[in-house]
Amino acid sequence: MIEKTSKKAVIYCRVSHPKQDREGNGLNSQETRCREYAGFRNYDIAAVFTDKKTGGLFTRPGMKDMLAYVRANRKDAPVVIIDDISRLARDVDAHKKLRVEIAKAGGTLESPSLVFGEDSDSVLVEHLLASVAQHQRQKNGEQAKNRMRARMLGGYWVFFAPIGYRYQKASGGGSILVPDEPVASYIREGLEGFASGRFNSQAEVKRFWESHAGFPVTRHGVLTNEQANRILTQPVYAGYLESKVWDVSFRKAHHEALISLETFERNQELLKGNARTANRADLNAEFPLRGHVACSCCSHPMTASFARGRHGGQFAYYLCRQRGCERSGKSIRRAMIEEAFTDLLRSLTPRTELVSLVSMIFRKVWDDRARSVKEQAATIEAEKTAIDHQIGQLVERIVATQNATVIGAYERKVDELERQKLVLAEKIARCGTALPDYDETLQTPIRFLSNPLELWNNGDLTDKRIVLSLAFAGQLVFDPETGFQTPKISLPFKALEEFSGRDKVMAERQGFEPWIRFWRILTFQASAFDHSATAPHCTGSRAPYRGEGG
Repeated sequence: MIEKTSKKAVIYCRVSHPKQDREGNGLNSQETRCREYAGFRNYDIAAVFTDKKTGGLFTRPGMKDMLAYVRANRKDAPVVIIDDISRLARDVDAHKKLRVEIAKAGGTLESPSLVFGEDSDSVLVEHLLASVAQHQRQKNGEQAKNRMRARMLGGYWVFFAPIGYRYQKASGGGSILVPDEPVASYIREGLEGFASGRFNSQAEVKRFWESHAGFPVTRHGVLTNEQANRILTQPVYAGYLESKVWDVSFRKAHHEALISLETFERNQELLKGNARTANRADLNAEFPLRGHVACSCCSHPMTASFARGRHGGQFAYYLCRQRGCERSGKSIRRAMIEEAFTDLLRSLTPRTELVSLVSMIFRKVWDDRARSVKEQAATIEAEKTAIDHQIGQLVERIVATQNATVIGAYERKVDELERQKLVLAEKIARCGTALPDYDETLQTPIRFLSNPLELWNNGDLTDKRIVLSLAFAGQLVFDPETGFQTPKISLPFKALEEFSGRDKVMAERQGFEPWIRFWRILTFQASAFDHSATAPHCTGSRAPYRGEGG
Protein backbone atom coordinates (compact mmCIF):
# COMPACT_ATOMS: atom_id res chain seq x y z
CA MET A 1 0.00 0.00 0.00
CA ILE A 2 1.36 3.43 -0.98
CA GLU A 3 1.81 5.77 1.98
CA LYS A 4 0.26 9.23 1.58
CA THR A 5 2.36 12.14 2.91
CA SER A 6 2.14 15.92 2.68
CA LYS A 7 5.21 16.94 0.69
CA LYS A 8 6.27 19.61 -1.79
CA ALA A 9 6.61 18.58 -5.42
CA VAL A 10 7.33 20.13 -8.81
CA ILE A 11 6.18 18.88 -12.22
CA TYR A 12 8.42 18.75 -15.26
CA CYS A 13 6.84 18.35 -18.74
CA ARG A 14 8.53 18.28 -22.13
CA VAL A 15 7.64 18.03 -25.81
CA SER A 16 10.13 17.86 -28.65
CA HIS A 17 8.68 20.77 -30.68
CA PRO A 18 6.15 23.60 -30.13
CA LYS A 19 4.02 22.06 -32.90
CA GLN A 20 3.45 18.98 -30.72
CA ASP A 21 2.00 21.15 -27.99
CA ARG A 22 -0.23 23.10 -30.42
CA GLU A 23 -1.61 20.07 -32.26
CA GLY A 24 -1.37 17.27 -29.70
CA ASN A 25 -1.99 19.11 -26.40
CA GLY A 26 1.15 17.35 -25.13
CA LEU A 27 2.13 19.58 -22.21
CA ASN A 28 -1.39 19.81 -20.78
CA SER A 29 -1.94 16.05 -20.90
CA GLN A 30 1.38 15.41 -19.15
CA GLU A 31 0.65 17.98 -16.44
CA THR A 32 -2.83 16.54 -15.87
CA ARG A 33 -1.45 13.02 -15.35
CA CYS A 34 1.30 14.29 -13.04
CA ARG A 35 -1.22 16.28 -10.95
CA GLU A 36 -3.39 13.18 -10.65
CA TYR A 37 -0.38 11.24 -9.34
CA ALA A 38 0.51 14.08 -6.93
CA GLY A 39 -3.05 14.16 -5.58
CA PHE A 40 -2.97 10.43 -5.01
CA ARG A 41 0.31 10.81 -3.07
CA ASN A 42 -0.94 13.92 -1.26
CA TYR A 43 1.87 16.05 -2.73
CA ASP A 44 1.58 19.83 -2.75
CA ILE A 45 2.44 21.08 -6.27
CA ALA A 46 4.68 24.12 -5.86
CA ALA A 47 5.59 24.80 -9.50
CA VAL A 48 5.37 23.44 -13.03
CA PHE A 49 8.29 23.65 -15.48
CA THR A 50 8.07 22.97 -19.19
CA ASP A 51 10.35 22.63 -22.19
CA LYS A 52 9.71 22.51 -25.93
CA LYS A 53 13.08 20.99 -26.80
CA THR A 54 14.34 17.66 -28.03
CA GLY A 55 15.09 15.05 -25.40
CA GLY A 56 18.58 14.59 -26.83
CA LEU A 57 19.71 17.84 -25.19
CA PHE A 58 21.04 18.03 -21.66
CA THR A 59 20.72 21.82 -21.30
CA ARG A 60 17.16 23.14 -21.57
CA PRO A 61 15.64 26.37 -20.17
CA GLY A 62 12.81 24.67 -18.26
CA MET A 63 15.11 21.98 -16.83
CA LYS A 64 17.61 24.64 -15.77
CA ASP A 65 14.90 26.60 -13.92
CA MET A 66 13.56 23.43 -12.29
CA LEU A 67 17.00 22.43 -10.95
CA ALA A 68 17.51 25.97 -9.63
CA TYR A 69 14.17 25.80 -7.79
CA VAL A 70 14.97 22.40 -6.27
CA ARG A 71 18.35 23.69 -5.03
CA ALA A 72 16.73 26.77 -3.51
CA ASN A 73 14.25 24.53 -1.62
CA ARG A 74 16.66 21.75 -0.69
CA LYS A 75 15.47 21.70 2.93
CA ASP A 76 12.00 20.56 1.78
CA ALA A 77 13.51 17.74 -0.36
CA PRO A 78 10.99 18.36 -3.16
CA VAL A 79 9.84 15.57 -5.46
CA VAL A 80 10.31 15.96 -9.21
CA ILE A 81 7.38 14.33 -11.05
CA ILE A 82 7.63 13.38 -14.72
CA ASP A 83 4.93 11.70 -16.81
CA ASP A 84 7.27 9.17 -18.40
CA ILE A 85 10.99 8.42 -18.46
CA SER A 86 11.19 9.68 -22.06
CA ARG A 87 10.01 13.13 -20.86
CA LEU A 88 13.17 13.47 -18.77
CA ALA A 89 15.48 12.65 -21.70
CA ARG A 90 15.74 10.64 -24.87
CA ASP A 91 19.45 10.11 -24.63
CA VAL A 92 21.16 7.69 -22.25
CA ASP A 93 24.02 10.06 -21.36
CA ALA A 94 21.65 13.01 -20.86
CA HIS A 95 19.39 10.84 -18.69
CA LYS A 96 22.27 9.79 -16.42
CA LYS A 97 23.53 13.37 -16.05
CA LEU A 98 20.07 14.70 -15.18
CA ARG A 99 19.51 11.97 -12.61
CA VAL A 100 22.79 12.99 -10.94
CA GLU A 101 21.92 16.72 -11.08
CA ILE A 102 18.48 16.18 -9.53
CA ALA A 103 20.03 14.13 -6.71
CA LYS A 104 22.73 16.77 -6.12
CA ALA A 105 20.06 19.47 -5.95
CA GLY A 106 18.32 17.55 -3.17
CA GLY A 107 15.32 16.25 -5.10
CA THR A 108 13.95 12.82 -5.81
CA LEU A 109 12.54 11.63 -9.14
CA GLU A 110 9.13 9.98 -9.39
CA SER A 111 6.73 9.00 -12.16
CA PRO A 112 3.31 7.39 -12.40
CA SER A 113 4.81 5.08 -15.07
CA LEU A 114 7.90 3.83 -13.24
CA VAL A 115 9.26 3.35 -9.74
CA PHE A 116 12.82 4.69 -9.54
CA GLY A 117 14.97 2.66 -7.20
CA GLU A 118 18.62 2.25 -6.35
CA ASP A 119 18.75 -1.54 -6.38
CA SER A 120 20.38 -3.33 -9.32
CA ASP A 121 17.12 -4.52 -10.88
CA SER A 122 15.53 -1.06 -10.76
CA VAL A 123 18.66 0.57 -12.24
CA LEU A 124 18.73 -2.07 -15.01
CA VAL A 125 15.09 -1.43 -15.94
CA GLU A 126 15.62 2.33 -15.81
CA HIS A 127 18.65 2.16 -18.11
CA LEU A 128 16.88 -0.21 -20.49
CA LEU A 129 13.92 2.19 -20.75
CA ALA A 130 16.31 5.13 -21.27
CA SER A 131 18.01 3.17 -24.07
CA VAL A 132 14.64 2.40 -25.63
CA ALA A 133 13.72 6.13 -25.48
CA GLN A 134 17.01 7.02 -27.19
CA HIS A 135 16.41 4.38 -29.87
CA GLN A 136 12.91 5.74 -30.51
CA ARG A 137 14.28 9.27 -30.89
CA GLN A 138 16.98 8.15 -33.32
CA LYS A 139 14.54 5.95 -35.25
CA ASN A 140 12.01 8.79 -35.52
CA GLY A 141 14.79 11.04 -36.81
CA GLU A 142 15.82 8.49 -39.43
CA GLN A 143 12.24 7.96 -40.57
CA ALA A 144 11.56 11.71 -40.74
CA LYS A 145 14.76 12.24 -42.73
CA ASN A 146 13.88 9.43 -45.14
CA ARG A 147 10.38 10.80 -45.68
CA MET A 148 11.71 14.32 -46.22
CA ARG A 149 14.38 13.09 -48.63
CA ALA A 150 11.78 11.10 -50.57
CA ARG A 151 9.62 14.21 -50.83
CA MET A 152 12.62 16.22 -52.08
CA LEU A 153 13.31 13.55 -54.67
CA GLY A 154 9.73 14.11 -55.80
CA GLY A 155 10.42 17.83 -56.29
CA TYR A 156 9.02 19.34 -53.07
CA TRP A 157 10.88 21.70 -50.71
CA VAL A 158 10.76 20.37 -47.13
CA PHE A 159 12.72 22.85 -45.00
CA PHE A 160 11.69 26.21 -43.59
CA ALA A 161 10.08 28.38 -46.25
CA PRO A 162 12.72 30.74 -47.72
CA ILE A 163 12.15 34.49 -47.53
CA GLY A 164 9.56 35.38 -50.16
CA TYR A 165 7.70 32.06 -49.89
CA ARG A 166 5.19 30.51 -47.50
CA TYR A 167 3.70 27.04 -47.21
CA GLN A 168 0.18 26.30 -48.39
CA LYS A 169 -1.76 23.05 -48.19
CA ALA A 170 -1.63 21.23 -51.53
CA SER A 171 -4.70 19.58 -53.06
CA GLY A 172 -2.98 16.18 -53.21
CA GLY A 173 -1.83 16.30 -49.59
CA GLY A 174 1.15 17.88 -47.89
CA SER A 175 2.27 21.47 -48.30
CA ILE A 176 3.84 23.35 -51.19
CA LEU A 177 5.69 26.66 -51.43
CA VAL A 178 3.76 29.62 -52.83
CA PRO A 179 5.01 33.21 -53.36
CA ASP A 180 4.53 35.43 -50.33
CA GLU A 181 3.67 38.87 -51.67
CA PRO A 182 4.85 41.60 -51.70
CA VAL A 183 8.21 40.19 -50.54
CA ALA A 184 8.31 37.76 -53.48
CA SER A 185 8.10 40.67 -55.94
CA TYR A 186 10.93 42.50 -54.15
CA ILE A 187 13.11 39.38 -54.35
CA ARG A 188 12.28 38.87 -58.04
CA GLU A 189 13.20 42.48 -58.84
CA GLY A 190 16.45 42.23 -56.88
CA LEU A 191 17.56 38.94 -58.46
CA GLU A 192 16.73 40.06 -61.98
CA GLY A 193 18.35 43.44 -61.35
CA PHE A 194 21.56 41.78 -60.22
CA ALA A 195 21.64 39.56 -63.31
CA SER A 196 20.97 42.47 -65.68
CA GLY A 197 23.59 44.77 -64.18
CA ARG A 198 21.14 47.14 -62.52
CA PHE A 199 22.86 46.24 -59.25
CA ASN A 200 26.64 45.85 -59.46
CA SER A 201 27.20 43.97 -56.22
CA GLN A 202 25.60 41.85 -53.56
CA ALA A 203 25.73 44.88 -51.26
CA GLU A 204 23.61 46.93 -53.65
CA VAL A 205 20.98 44.18 -53.91
CA LYS A 206 20.99 43.95 -50.12
CA ARG A 207 20.39 47.70 -49.76
CA PHE A 208 17.58 47.49 -52.33
CA TRP A 209 15.80 44.80 -50.30
CA GLU A 210 16.35 46.68 -47.04
CA SER A 211 14.80 49.82 -48.56
CA HIS A 212 11.36 48.15 -48.67
CA ALA A 213 9.49 48.49 -45.39
CA GLY A 214 7.82 45.08 -45.62
CA PHE A 215 11.00 43.08 -46.28
CA PRO A 216 11.98 40.72 -43.40
CA VAL A 217 15.09 41.97 -41.59
CA THR A 218 16.76 41.35 -38.24
CA ARG A 219 15.70 43.13 -35.07
CA HIS A 220 18.43 45.68 -35.81
CA GLY A 221 16.62 46.70 -38.99
CA VAL A 222 19.12 45.22 -41.45
CA LEU A 223 19.38 42.20 -43.71
CA THR A 224 22.53 40.24 -42.93
CA ASN A 225 25.12 39.51 -45.62
CA GLU A 226 24.52 35.79 -45.06
CA GLN A 227 20.79 36.17 -45.69
CA ALA A 228 21.39 38.20 -48.87
CA ASN A 229 23.89 35.65 -50.16
CA ARG A 230 21.51 32.79 -49.34
CA ILE A 231 18.78 34.43 -51.44
CA LEU A 232 21.20 34.97 -54.35
CA THR A 233 22.51 31.39 -54.28
CA GLN A 234 19.29 29.49 -53.49
CA PRO A 235 17.96 27.63 -56.59
CA VAL A 236 14.51 27.46 -54.95
CA TYR A 237 13.81 30.94 -56.35
CA ALA A 238 14.37 29.56 -59.87
CA GLY A 239 11.96 26.67 -59.25
CA TYR A 240 14.68 24.05 -58.59
CA LEU A 241 16.08 22.32 -55.53
CA GLU A 242 19.02 20.21 -54.42
CA SER A 243 20.62 18.89 -51.22
CA LYS A 244 24.21 17.73 -51.17
CA VAL A 245 23.85 16.57 -47.56
CA TRP A 246 20.95 14.28 -48.45
CA ASP A 247 22.33 13.35 -51.87
CA VAL A 248 19.45 14.96 -53.78
CA SER A 249 20.68 16.11 -57.18
CA PHE A 250 19.67 19.36 -58.85
CA ARG A 251 16.11 18.93 -60.11
CA LYS A 252 12.93 20.73 -61.11
CA ALA A 253 10.57 21.52 -58.24
CA HIS A 254 6.78 21.78 -58.25
CA HIS A 255 6.46 25.25 -56.71
CA GLU A 256 6.19 28.48 -58.69
CA ALA A 257 9.53 30.06 -59.63
CA LEU A 258 10.27 33.76 -59.12
CA ILE A 259 13.04 33.93 -61.73
CA SER A 260 14.25 31.83 -64.65
CA LEU A 261 17.05 29.30 -64.31
CA GLU A 262 19.03 31.36 -66.82
CA THR A 263 18.86 34.35 -64.47
CA PHE A 264 19.91 32.17 -61.52
CA GLU A 265 22.94 30.78 -63.39
CA ARG A 266 23.92 34.29 -64.47
CA ASN A 267 23.88 35.40 -60.83
CA GLN A 268 26.13 32.49 -59.82
CA GLU A 269 28.65 33.51 -62.49
CA LEU A 270 28.60 37.09 -61.20
CA LEU A 271 29.09 35.96 -57.59
CA LYS A 272 32.13 33.92 -58.62
CA GLY A 273 33.60 37.13 -60.05
CA ASN A 274 33.89 40.43 -58.22
CA ALA A 275 30.24 41.11 -57.56
CA ARG A 276 30.44 40.39 -53.84
CA THR A 277 31.56 43.89 -52.93
CA ALA A 278 31.58 44.60 -49.22
CA ASN A 279 28.67 46.60 -47.88
CA ARG A 280 29.80 50.17 -47.14
CA ALA A 281 28.42 51.52 -43.90
CA ASP A 282 29.11 55.14 -44.95
CA LEU A 283 26.65 55.12 -47.87
CA ASN A 284 23.71 57.36 -47.12
CA ALA A 285 21.27 59.70 -48.83
CA GLU A 286 23.21 62.76 -47.69
CA PHE A 287 26.14 61.93 -49.99
CA PRO A 288 24.87 59.86 -52.94
CA LEU A 289 28.06 60.48 -54.97
CA ARG A 290 30.39 59.09 -52.30
CA GLY A 291 32.60 56.42 -53.83
CA HIS A 292 31.72 57.44 -57.40
CA VAL A 293 33.49 60.81 -57.57
CA ALA A 294 37.29 60.65 -57.76
CA CYS A 295 39.94 63.27 -57.04
CA SER A 296 41.46 64.90 -60.14
CA CYS A 297 44.97 64.72 -58.66
CA CYS A 298 45.23 61.10 -57.50
CA SER A 299 42.11 59.50 -59.09
CA HIS A 300 41.25 58.06 -55.68
CA PRO A 301 37.54 58.01 -54.68
CA MET A 302 36.56 60.96 -52.51
CA THR A 303 34.92 60.59 -49.15
CA ALA A 304 32.39 63.01 -47.66
CA SER A 305 31.43 64.41 -44.29
CA PHE A 306 29.81 67.26 -42.41
CA ALA A 307 31.92 70.04 -40.90
CA ARG A 308 30.73 72.16 -37.99
CA GLY A 309 30.95 75.91 -38.41
CA ARG A 310 32.01 78.39 -35.75
CA HIS A 311 28.37 79.17 -34.98
CA GLY A 312 27.36 75.51 -34.67
CA GLY A 313 25.96 75.01 -38.15
CA GLN A 314 26.81 71.96 -40.25
CA PHE A 315 28.23 72.14 -43.77
CA ALA A 316 28.51 69.24 -46.21
CA TYR A 317 31.75 68.61 -48.11
CA TYR A 318 33.40 66.06 -50.39
CA LEU A 319 37.15 65.66 -49.96
CA CYS A 320 40.13 63.46 -50.80
CA ARG A 321 41.81 61.57 -47.95
CA GLN A 322 44.54 59.87 -50.00
CA ARG A 323 47.91 60.26 -48.31
CA GLY A 324 50.44 62.11 -50.47
CA CYS A 325 47.83 63.73 -52.74
CA GLU A 326 48.16 67.48 -53.33
CA ARG A 327 44.48 67.94 -52.58
CA SER A 328 44.38 65.64 -49.54
CA GLY A 329 42.18 67.18 -46.84
CA LYS A 330 40.98 70.03 -49.06
CA SER A 331 37.21 70.25 -48.98
CA ILE A 332 34.85 70.83 -51.90
CA ARG A 333 31.32 72.00 -51.15
CA ARG A 334 28.73 69.32 -51.71
CA ALA A 335 26.49 71.75 -53.56
CA MET A 336 29.28 72.52 -56.02
CA ILE A 337 29.85 68.88 -56.97
CA GLU A 338 26.21 67.85 -57.04
CA GLU A 339 25.16 70.88 -59.13
CA ALA A 340 27.91 70.05 -61.61
CA PHE A 341 26.71 66.44 -61.64
CA THR A 342 23.15 67.56 -62.32
CA ASP A 343 24.41 69.55 -65.34
CA LEU A 344 26.33 66.45 -66.47
CA LEU A 345 23.19 64.30 -66.30
CA ARG A 346 21.23 66.98 -68.10
CA SER A 347 23.78 66.90 -70.95
CA LEU A 348 23.14 63.16 -71.33
CA THR A 349 19.43 63.69 -71.90
CA PRO A 350 18.78 62.91 -75.58
CA ARG A 351 16.37 64.78 -77.80
CA THR A 352 12.75 63.73 -77.70
CA GLU A 353 12.85 62.85 -81.38
CA LEU A 354 15.84 60.55 -80.85
CA VAL A 355 14.13 58.72 -77.98
CA SER A 356 11.06 58.22 -80.16
CA LEU A 357 13.23 56.83 -82.96
CA VAL A 358 15.09 54.48 -80.61
CA SER A 359 11.80 53.28 -79.15
CA MET A 360 10.52 52.62 -82.68
CA ILE A 361 13.66 50.59 -83.49
CA PHE A 362 13.37 48.61 -80.25
CA ARG A 363 9.74 47.87 -81.05
CA LYS A 364 10.73 46.58 -84.48
CA VAL A 365 13.41 44.33 -82.98
CA TRP A 366 10.86 43.15 -80.40
CA ASP A 367 8.35 42.27 -83.10
CA ASP A 368 11.02 40.56 -85.24
CA ARG A 369 12.03 38.47 -82.25
CA ALA A 370 8.43 37.43 -81.69
CA ARG A 371 8.16 36.29 -85.32
CA SER A 372 11.38 34.25 -85.15
CA VAL A 373 10.33 32.13 -82.19
CA LYS A 374 10.25 28.87 -84.17
CA GLU A 375 13.73 29.45 -85.58
CA GLN A 376 15.06 30.16 -82.07
CA ALA A 377 13.50 26.96 -80.74
CA ALA A 378 15.16 24.90 -83.49
CA THR A 379 18.56 26.47 -82.77
CA ILE A 380 18.28 25.86 -79.04
CA GLU A 381 17.12 22.27 -79.66
CA ALA A 382 20.23 21.65 -81.78
CA GLU A 383 22.41 23.04 -79.00
CA LYS A 384 20.67 20.78 -76.50
CA THR A 385 21.30 17.76 -78.74
CA ALA A 386 24.99 18.65 -78.92
CA ILE A 387 25.15 18.77 -75.11
CA ASP A 388 23.48 15.33 -74.93
CA HIS A 389 26.22 14.04 -77.22
CA GLN A 390 28.92 15.53 -74.97
CA ILE A 391 27.35 13.96 -71.88
CA GLY A 392 27.28 10.57 -73.59
CA GLN A 393 30.99 10.83 -74.42
CA LEU A 394 31.86 11.80 -70.84
CA VAL A 395 29.83 8.91 -69.41
CA GLU A 396 31.74 6.49 -71.65
CA ARG A 397 35.03 7.93 -70.37
CA ILE A 398 33.86 7.58 -66.76
CA VAL A 399 33.09 3.90 -67.34
CA ALA A 400 36.46 3.35 -69.02
CA THR A 401 38.71 5.00 -66.39
CA GLN A 402 39.72 3.80 -62.93
CA ASN A 403 41.29 7.06 -61.70
CA ALA A 404 39.13 8.58 -58.96
CA THR A 405 40.39 12.12 -59.66
CA VAL A 406 39.57 11.86 -63.35
CA ILE A 407 36.16 10.36 -62.58
CA GLY A 408 35.42 13.25 -60.21
CA ALA A 409 36.38 15.80 -62.89
CA TYR A 410 34.19 14.07 -65.48
CA GLU A 411 31.26 13.93 -63.07
CA ARG A 412 31.54 17.66 -62.31
CA LYS A 413 31.57 18.37 -66.04
CA VAL A 414 28.51 16.16 -66.57
CA ASP A 415 26.71 18.01 -63.76
CA GLU A 416 27.57 21.34 -65.40
CA LEU A 417 26.28 20.15 -68.78
CA GLU A 418 23.08 18.83 -67.21
CA ARG A 419 22.40 22.25 -65.74
CA GLN A 420 23.03 23.82 -69.14
CA LYS A 421 20.44 21.41 -70.56
CA LEU A 422 17.93 22.57 -67.98
CA VAL A 423 18.52 26.19 -68.97
CA LEU A 424 18.05 25.32 -72.65
CA ALA A 425 14.91 23.31 -71.88
CA GLU A 426 13.51 26.34 -70.07
CA LYS A 427 14.31 28.53 -73.08
CA ILE A 428 12.58 26.08 -75.42
CA ALA A 429 9.51 26.12 -73.19
CA ARG A 430 9.46 29.92 -73.29
CA CYS A 431 9.71 29.87 -77.09
CA GLY A 432 6.19 28.52 -77.23
CA THR A 433 4.76 31.44 -75.28
CA ALA A 434 4.04 34.95 -76.51
CA LEU A 435 6.44 37.71 -75.56
CA PRO A 436 5.20 40.12 -72.88
CA ASP A 437 3.75 43.42 -74.00
CA TYR A 438 6.41 45.76 -75.35
CA ASP A 439 5.05 48.90 -73.67
CA GLU A 440 4.81 47.25 -70.24
CA THR A 441 8.27 45.68 -70.49
CA LEU A 442 10.33 48.56 -71.85
CA GLN A 443 8.38 51.53 -70.57
CA THR A 444 10.66 52.02 -67.54
CA PRO A 445 14.03 51.72 -69.35
CA ILE A 446 12.88 54.00 -72.17
CA ARG A 447 11.71 56.56 -69.64
CA PHE A 448 15.08 56.35 -67.87
CA LEU A 449 16.99 56.81 -71.14
CA SER A 450 14.81 59.77 -72.09
CA ASN A 451 15.42 61.61 -68.80
CA PRO A 452 17.93 60.14 -66.28
CA LEU A 453 17.84 63.42 -64.36
CA GLU A 454 14.22 62.81 -63.37
CA LEU A 455 15.08 59.56 -61.56
CA TRP A 456 18.07 61.25 -59.89
CA ASN A 457 15.99 64.17 -58.61
CA ASN A 458 12.97 62.17 -57.47
CA GLY A 459 14.44 58.79 -56.46
CA ASP A 460 15.84 57.50 -53.17
CA LEU A 461 19.44 56.44 -52.52
CA THR A 462 18.93 53.12 -54.33
CA ASP A 463 17.55 54.90 -57.39
CA LYS A 464 20.43 57.37 -57.41
CA ARG A 465 23.00 54.59 -57.33
CA ILE A 466 21.14 52.85 -60.14
CA VAL A 467 21.46 56.05 -62.18
CA LEU A 468 25.21 56.13 -61.49
CA SER A 469 25.59 52.48 -62.51
CA LEU A 470 23.48 52.69 -65.67
CA ALA A 471 24.64 56.09 -66.93
CA PHE A 472 28.40 55.87 -66.38
CA ALA A 473 30.94 53.14 -67.07
CA GLY A 474 33.45 54.24 -64.45
CA GLN A 475 34.23 56.77 -61.75
CA LEU A 476 33.68 60.47 -62.35
CA VAL A 477 36.78 62.65 -61.93
CA PHE A 478 36.08 66.10 -60.51
CA ASP A 479 38.34 69.13 -60.45
CA PRO A 480 37.22 72.18 -58.43
CA GLU A 481 38.59 74.51 -61.14
CA THR A 482 37.29 72.83 -64.32
CA GLY A 483 34.49 70.62 -63.03
CA PHE A 484 33.92 67.04 -64.19
CA GLN A 485 36.37 65.65 -66.72
CA THR A 486 34.97 63.90 -69.78
CA PRO A 487 33.20 60.86 -68.27
CA LYS A 488 33.06 57.32 -69.58
CA ILE A 489 29.38 56.98 -70.27
CA SER A 490 27.64 53.62 -70.34
CA LEU A 491 26.85 51.72 -73.52
CA PRO A 492 23.16 52.78 -73.87
CA PHE A 493 23.96 56.50 -73.71
CA LYS A 494 27.08 56.03 -75.83
CA ALA A 495 24.97 54.31 -78.48
CA LEU A 496 22.46 57.14 -78.37
CA GLU A 497 25.27 59.66 -78.79
CA GLU A 498 26.70 57.74 -81.74
CA PHE A 499 23.27 57.21 -83.27
CA SER A 500 22.33 60.88 -83.09
CA GLY A 501 25.14 61.78 -85.50
CA ARG A 502 25.41 65.33 -84.13
CA ASP A 503 29.09 65.69 -85.01
CA LYS A 504 29.23 63.27 -87.92
CA VAL A 505 28.25 63.36 -91.61
CA MET A 506 27.83 60.14 -93.56
CA ALA A 507 30.16 60.02 -96.60
CA GLU A 508 28.77 58.74 -99.88
CA ARG A 509 30.68 55.74 -101.25
CA GLN A 510 31.11 55.84 -105.06
CA GLY A 511 29.76 52.79 -106.88
CA PHE A 512 27.65 51.48 -103.99
CA GLU A 513 24.12 50.85 -105.23
CA PRO A 514 21.56 52.06 -104.56
CA TRP A 515 23.11 55.33 -103.34
CA ILE A 516 19.74 56.97 -102.85
CA ARG A 517 19.11 54.72 -99.79
CA PHE A 518 21.92 56.51 -97.88
CA TRP A 519 20.41 59.87 -98.70
CA ARG A 520 17.01 58.80 -97.45
CA ILE A 521 18.50 57.62 -94.16
CA LEU A 522 20.40 60.87 -93.78
CA THR A 523 17.29 62.89 -94.64
CA PHE A 524 15.27 60.93 -92.07
CA GLN A 525 17.86 61.45 -89.34
CA ALA A 526 18.30 65.12 -90.21
CA SER A 527 14.58 65.75 -90.16
CA ALA A 528 14.30 64.02 -86.81
CA PHE A 529 17.18 65.80 -85.09
CA ASP A 530 17.74 68.98 -87.11
CA HIS A 531 14.84 70.47 -89.04
CA SER A 532 17.20 72.81 -90.97
CA ALA A 533 18.75 69.95 -92.93
CA THR A 534 18.81 70.33 -96.72
CA ALA A 535 19.45 67.92 -99.55
CA PRO A 536 23.09 67.40 -100.59
CA HIS A 537 24.25 68.75 -103.96
CA CYS A 538 24.91 65.89 -106.39
CA THR A 539 28.08 66.45 -108.44
CA GLY A 540 30.17 64.50 -110.88
CA SER A 541 29.37 62.63 -114.10
CA ARG A 542 27.60 59.82 -112.30
CA ALA A 543 24.10 59.25 -113.67
CA PRO A 544 21.26 59.14 -111.17
CA TYR A 545 19.84 55.77 -110.14
CA ARG A 546 16.93 54.62 -112.29
CA GLY A 547 13.63 55.40 -110.76
CA GLU A 548 15.19 58.04 -108.49
CA GLY A 549 12.74 60.68 -109.53
CA GLY A 550 9.72 58.44 -108.97
